[in-house]
Amino acid sequence: MDRPLVALIMAGGTGTRLYPASRSDRPKQFLPLLGDDSLLSQTVSRAGFADERFVCTAEEHVDLVRKHAPEAGVLVEPEPKDTGPALVYATHRIREQVGDCVLLCLPSDHHIEGDFETTARRAASVAVETEGVVTVGIEPDRPATGYGYIEPGDDLCGYFSVSKFREKPDRSTAIRFVEDGFYWNAGLFAWTPDAFLQAARDSPLEPLITALEDGDPNRGFDAVSPTSVDYAVMERTDDAFVVPAEFDWDDLGSWDAFERFDSGENVLLSDALTIDATGNVVAGDKHVSLVDVENLVVAAYDDRVLVVPKAEAQRVREVVAKLRDADRF
Repeated sequence: MDRPLVALIMAGGTGTRLYPASRSDRPKQFLPLLGDDSLLSQTVSRAGFADERFVCTAEEHVDLVRKHAPEAGVLVEPEPKDTGPALVYATHRIREQVGDCVLLCLPSDHHIEGDFETTARRAASVAVETEGVVTVGIEPDRPATGYGYIEPGDDLCGYFSVSKFREKPDRSTAIRFVEDGFYWNAGLFAWTPDAFLQAARDSPLEPLITALEDGDPNRGFDAVSPTSVDYAVMERTDDAFVVPAEFDWDDLGSWDAFERFDSGENVLLSDALTIDATGNVVAGDKHVSLVDVENLVVAAYDDRVLVVPKAEAQRVREVVAKLRDADRF
């Protein structure tokens, strides 16, 4: 490519479904959940082939970002309002600092194995070639109901136009999506700043772009509501394309996800003893013993303990919502 390749790592979330490991002062991306390094550190290292790397985060996490990713520049979003405003803000800032470039936009808290660089460079090349916005599609290995899906359109020789983005389905619909060759939407994107910001002008994010051009990001964030980049931009544009991934991916979205990395009787992510116990996920920063129980998540960190049936692991967000209401998260 005839322009710099810039990796933009988004690290503003909290990963609430991994409570109590993930807390307001220690979000998921700063945890070493698989391996010795934090998910953020792994992500920044994975993007080491880029010419420059930036991490976009919240003000309260700046010190953690500098500790876990000292080699990356830091962009501080004025206010947490989901991925739409954050990506508009970060893309605009990078265009100011770097100039004409192509961005790889990466979540900071996903697990990837395999040849990430080949797919990432392919997505960046397609972004330059098409002057559109590009997403990376993950080939499903199961009919997951917790992910959005991408319906591919025309085959454009190694990548596809996007026919439609599909919301998280029920199980029967997910089975059909997998059978029809849809991809998971992993939130991995590539675009040139000009192409993305132009697409965002025709969206609810236009007031933010105008304010950024006026040098007043705070006014811009005040003028927009929290919204995902998928809803605000990707689902509205006619110039979206999908590049199939050539790597293994998992978003580690909830405690039951760790079963996919361990085929033993129990998944033990910490010091634990199990007696006549099967199908459990155990994690924590202290010893945990389980006796004659099955299919539970038991997570014990600091002064907090979570116990939930593994099949109901998604309901951890309900716990977090109540704790937030009580200012205890």
